[in-house]
Amino acid sequence: MKEKRIIFFGAHPDDADILCSGTAIKLARAGHKVKFVSCTNGDTGHFKLSREETAKIRIEEARQAGIASGIAEYEVIADQNCGLEPTVANRIRIMRILRKWNPDLVITHRLCDYHPDHRATAQLVMDCAYTCMVPHFCEDTPIPDQIPVFAHSFDRFTDPRPLRADAVIEIDSVMDEKLAAMACHRSQFYEWLPWADGDKDFDVTKLNEEERKQHLMKWNQRFRVAADIYRDALKRAYGEEQGAKIQYAEVFEQSFYSRQLPIEEFQALLMP
Repeated sequence: MKEKRIIFFGAHPDDADILCSGTAIKLARAGHKVKFVSCTNGDTGHFKLSREETAKIRIEEARQAGIASGIAEYEVIADQNCGLEPTVANRIRIMRILRKWNPDLVITHRLCDYHPDHRATAQLVMDCAYTCMVPHFCEDTPIPDQIPVFAHSFDRFTDPRPLRADAVIEIDSVMDEKLAAMACHRSQFYEWLPWADGDKDFDVTKLNEEERKQHLMKWNQRFRVAADIYRDALKRAYGEEQGAKIQYAEVFEQSFYSRQLPIEEFQALLMP
């Protein structure tokens, strides 16, 4: 079996865990190499801690989540949260990480997103889609062995258009493991995000294990929606009977900015 090398660039230290850790867990278990990169340190993601304290905590949480997922690496870049810009300097930084990983597949957000850091991350990564094979750009890192495939992870935005389901990955079988990885980001799922959603009195210590699980499942309901929206694609990928039963699916779309694979090959690239 040829080893696959996949890298996900998210804007924040928990983005990869939400958007593709189910797929990553399955790939890592099968012996493939997956790397998560957070393009900011997430330092504004708290209502009480200082930015310095928050960044330190979130870097450690990402490290723990990477261990829980079984992926090869989880890197957090030191840029400040809510301040990421698609500059040439940042593109070079992303390019170095990308080239050193020598990936078969690069995944990131789409450009149509509510968060400025998500949009900046998508722009930076997509700006590498062509230039990653230009030897005289960022000359201190060699170009990859082949042109990587670039792709986007699932979102529910419909303007300018909904995401196209070029690959669909069943994650029912690894949901417990995905939730365990998400739970490592305690400062986010148990502190900042409830507070930001208006639940100022949320206290995770008052929840039992099942209640904590259900709390984390809030961030996975999008993948239940995805499974229903892209049911036909699941049936094509997993067969009529199994595809009809899948409850949660992570979904990915190929970018036209990079090497194109037939849909069957793109699906296979994300399968264990």
